Amino acid sequence: MPLAVHLDHVSKRFRLGSQQEYGRLTEAVARQLLRWFRQPTPSATNSRMRDGWFWALENIDLSIESGQIVGIVGRNGAGKSTLLKLLARIITPTQGRVGVLGRVGSLLEVGTGFHPELTGRENVFLNGAILGMSRREIRTRFDEIVAFAEVNEFLDTPVKHYSSGMAVRLAFSVAAHLEPDVLIIDEVLAVGDQAFQQKCMGKAEELRTQGRTVLLVSHNLASVANLCNRAILLQNGQLVDDGPPPQIIDRYLRESIGVEGIKKWSLEESPATDRYRLHSISVHSHSTQDPPRCDVDIDRDILIRIAYEILKPNSSATVAIRIRDDSASNILWSTNAHSMNLGTDDCYAQSLKPGLYQTTCRFPANFFNDRRYFASVSIGLAPGIVELHEESVISFHVHDTGAMRKEYSGSWQGPSIRPRLEWRSAPLPTNDFDSEGSAQP
Repeated sequence: MPLAVHLDHVSKRFRLGSQQEYGRLTEAVARQLLRWFRQPTPSATNSRMRDGWFWALENIDLSIESGQIVGIVGRNGAGKSTLLKLLARIITPTQGRVGVLGRVGSLLEVGTGFHPELTGRENVFLNGAILGMSRREIRTRFDEIVAFAEVNEFLDTPVKHYSSGMAVRLAFSVAAHLEPDVLIIDEVLAVGDQAFQQKCMGKAEELRTQGRTVLLVSHNLASVANLCNRAILLQNGQLVDDGPPPQIIDRYLRESIGVEGIKKWSLEESPATDRYRLHSISVHSHSTQDPPRCDVDIDRDILIRIAYEILKPNSSATVAIRIRDDSASNILWSTNAHSMNLGTDDCYAQSLKPGLYQTTCRFPANFFNDRRYFASVSIGLAPGIVELHEESVISFHVHDTGAMRKEYSGSWQGPSIRPRLEWRSAPLPTNDFDSEGSAQP
């Protein structure tokens, strides 16, 4: 297959801060002298910030064949969006060469390429023209674009009156139906509802079967695992791994979380808002008095403890956790809202004083299957109001040892949870069966 994308030693840097690069000649000379005589600290030498420049990408080599769907995985700030903007020709590389074969369709932000004062109809033709299509070609696909986006009744309404979901639906429909050779999709699909996300994934698969290339950035790792046939991992602006999605997702999750049953932050590094500060999250077996551990017995209760600080007075704290399994599928979501009387008319009724707090969620024994799980945590004022979120910050592995039950079941194929529920069996009298042998209700 021919190459659709090729990057050769590509690097991109940005000037951070408000330092003005222009002005009088004496100011420019003074700035340059300061750079020459400034002694870099060891931390500055080893970081992505050097000599006043932030290196978003460094020395990227990448080749993608036509017909591949490639997921790009990495933490926030790893350089994913910068890479997509280079491929979409929005920005140019500082070093190296970027080659993309054919027409590029991109969806990098809500309403990408849309003029807010123009109607949806006018923006379809505008985007088509930007992609290099003739008016006749756009008209040929116009009805299909509108039907896919499901915005028929708003077609002649200015886009500035669209909701974010409507704008994304129309933008994706335009980008996908105007026959791009390479379709670039950033995290914006998360704005759409679940049904539309499924339509988008189906369309991406259709494009792949037509020999077109799709690049996808998403924190929904299940989408990457299920849709993509290849994934790459970016860390600190560098491409560190390239291979099958399960391999890349596993490495990403393992390297992004604590591996000793506890994730603690220093005061300088702790995730924080003006209302909350997260100090640690830990996994315990049987009791929080026991030390944190990343390997737990299936026959013991599992406790996840979140330590945090409230910084503002009269604040409530709704703590929620989300559990994913080793295939990146969401297993469950739970919150402490019911324990804080947040179901009343005043959902902020239980206000807390500033200070340190801990919240613990207990899972019963024999609830999870024998496999690895990843926990995310969020804190906010009420359910649905999230102010602080940390994705997949810690992992734990549930082991079925059979030590307490004197039996070993191993890992069950398929499900991620396998609770031991109450079952009862008892004989039925023969007169409870009908003539065909079926039990009477």
